Amino acid sequence: MEKKRVIKDYEKLSEEICEQIKLTYPNGYSQNLIRFTDKNKKRISALPFETEDIYYLVRMTMYEAQTIIEEDDDYDEEGMLRDEPREEYEDKHADIDEIDDIADSSSLDDI
Repeated sequence: MEKKRVIKDYEKLSEEICEQIKLTYPNGYSQNLIRFTDKNKKRISALPFETEDIYYLVRMTMYEAQTIIEEDDDYDEEGMLRDEPREEYEDKHADIDEIDDIADSSSLDDI
C-alpha cells in the first residue's frame, strides 16, 4: 500500500510528530530542505519526514528552518539536539520503528 502524502506547515504539526522530526534531524533542518513545485506550479521548500503511514513534506523556508532551531530550547547554541530531550523523545517514541533516511530524497514527481 502506498503511503499517504501530506504537505503541512510546521506550526500545524502535532507535538508527537515534531518530537519525531527532532530525532530524525538532530542537527537542525535547514541543510535537509528540499525544493519542489506543487500542483499550482508554486516553488516550495520543505523538510521531508516519513512515518509508518504518512510521507510528510513539512513546509518551511530556509529562514524559518533556522529560526525554529534557534528558538527551540531542545537545541543548543550550535543547533544540535541536546542529550536530555533526545533521550526523553527516544524513550517516549521507542515503540516506533526506525525512520528511513529520506534527507537525500530529491524527486517528488508524484506530489
